[in-house]
Amino acid sequence: MIGGEGSRGGRITAIEARVTLALMRLTMGALFVWVFFENLEKGLYSPGGYSGLIQYYIQRSSAPGFWKAIMASAAAHAPVAARLQGVAEISFGVLLVLGLFSRPVALAACGFLASLWVSEWGTAWIWELLTPMAVCLALALGPSGNTWALDTWLKRRFPRYPFA
Repeated sequence: MIGGEGSRGGRITAIEARVTLALMRLTMGALFVWVFFENLEKGLYSPGGYSGLIQYYIQRSSAPGFWKAIMASAAAHAPVAARLQGVAEISFGVLLVLGLFSRPVALAACGFLASLWVSEWGTAWIWELLTPMAVCLALALGPSGNTWALDTWLKRRFPRYPFA
C-alpha cells in the first residue's frame, strides 16, 4: 500500500525485499539481453556501425571535451571497442538473469551505463539511462543474488562466496 500503513505498519518484509531485488535484477538482465540483440540487428557491433554512432555522439552531445576525446579513441579502435561493448552488454544481461556474480556485475553495469549516459548528454532523454543506472546501483548495494540466483547456490556450497 503506497503512502499507507498497510498490514505491517508500512514495513517491508525481508522476503519482499529479496523478491523485489530479484525482479529488478531479472528485469535489468532482460534489458541488457534485449539491447544486445537490438544493437546486433542494427549493426552497431560492426566497426562501421559502432564508429558511426560514436561520431554522432561526439558531434551532437554535450559531453565534456575530455569525454569526447575518450569517445574518439574508442571510435578509432572500433574493431575492438565494438566487440567489447557487445560482449559487455550480453555478459551483463546473461549474468544478471542467472544471478551469477550479481553485485559486481550490477556495479560494472552501473559504470557502463554511466559512461553511455555521459556520452549521450544532450542527445537523449536524461532518464533513459539514469533510471537503469540507479537500478543497477541498488542491485550492487543490496543482496540482489539472494533470490532466484546461482549466487544463492554457490553461497550454500561455498560459504565464503563473496558475491551473493
